[in-house]
Amino acid sequence: MIRIGLGHDTHRLAEGGPLRLGGVDIPHDQHLVGHSDADVLMHAITDALLGAANLPDIGEWFPNSAAENRGRDSADFLRFAYHKVNEEGWRIINIDTVIFAQEPKLSPYKEAMRMALAKILTVEPEQVGIKAKTGEQVGLVGRREAIQAECVVLLEKIDEFI
Repeated sequence: MIRIGLGHDTHRLAEGGPLRLGGVDIPHDQHLVGHSDADVLMHAITDALLGAANLPDIGEWFPNSAAENRGRDSADFLRFAYHKVNEEGWRIINIDTVIFAQEPKLSPYKEAMRMALAKILTVEPEQVGIKAKTGEQVGLVGRREAIQAECVVLLEKIDEFI
């Protein structure tokens, strides 16, 4: 049996860097704003994993009203989701993501993000796809007001009797 999960996240930008995406600090004059470290890519992947396994979303496990989540590393959320998915008997086949950011250019950082995410999820880097798109100067992304990320994950049920 296989399942697909979809994740999305948006965080606004504020002055001052660095920018943290996919567990990588990127030199930039803006950073993402949120209760945690606001890593939109990790948040989207976390929700995609939880959704595919039919588990509650990131906000239910880690509410932004909880003091213990203030400034928290989003890798904690991703590790939690990964372990929950495994506990439910699922393994990751692949992950495909898109980051929507007008600036900075993300191509030089995609491989570092892929490696960081693969390490957390104990998968091969080839199982993690990362694409980057600009906002073509339109909307929140295009005006440099926010960065968004989307993720699709494919899970396979682990057959314990093989």
